[in-house]
Amino acid sequence: MTLEVPAHRLSASGKPAGRIRQKNEQAIIQAAEDEFARHGFKGTSMNTIALKAGLPKANLHYYFTNKLGLYIAVLSNIIELWDSTFNALSVEDDPGEALSHYIRTKMEFSRRNPQASRIFAMEVISGGTCLTEYFSADYREWFRGRAAVFQAWIDAGKMDQVDPVHLIFLLWGSTQHYADFATQICQVTGRSRLTKQDMEDASNNLIHIILKGCGIAPSA
Repeated sequence: MTLEVPAHRLSASGKPAGRIRQKNEQAIIQAAEDEFARHGFKGTSMNTIALKAGLPKANLHYYFTNKLGLYIAVLSNIIELWDSTFNALSVEDDPGEALSHYIRTKMEFSRRNPQASRIFAMEVISGGTCLTEYFSADYREWFRGRAAVFQAWIDAGKMDQVDPVHLIFLLWGSTQHYADFATQICQVTGRSRLTKQDMEDASNNLIHIILKGCGIAPSA
C-alpha cells in the first residue's frame, strides 16, 4: 500500500513535492507506522524511526519537526486512506454496490496494513487526544455528508429504516476488527495467521449480513 501524507504533498512554494521528497516521506511514514505499532508512542524514538527508514536523524527532522508531529501525520494518513473510499459516495450510487465496494476495500486495507488499524485503535482507547484537532468541524461535516447519502437512499425506498450514523459505525468497526483482533481470531479458529482467502470469506459474510440487515438485495 502506498502511503501519502496529504499535508506534505506540496513544497513550500506550493508546488508538488519532488520525487525524492515523496519517497523519503513515504519511507518515514512506513517506518514510523512499524515502530508506533510495535512500541507505542512513548516507546518509540525519532532515532529508531530514522534507523528503520534508513535516513539520518537530521533528515527526519527536516520533514517532521518532532515525534508528535510525525505521529499525528501517521494517524491522519490512516484515516484518510480509510475514508477515501467514501469520499465520492453519491445518492446516485447503487447502495448494494457502494456498500460492498466499501467493505471489500476496507477489508483489503486491514489485510495489507493491519498495523495502521492497531495504531489508530490504541490512540482511541488511550483517549484520542492526538485526534481532537483532526476530528474538527470539517471532519464532522464530511461524516454528516456520508450519513445524508444513506438517508437519501432510505427516503427513496432503496434501504430499510436504519440509523445512518450507527450503520457507519458498524461498517468502521466490523472491517477494522479483523486487523485489531487478528490474534484473537487466529487463536479461536486455530489459524497461525489470517490469509487472503480468510479475509475474502469474511468480506463476503459481512456484505451478506450488512446488506440483508439494511434490506438491500445483493447485486446479481
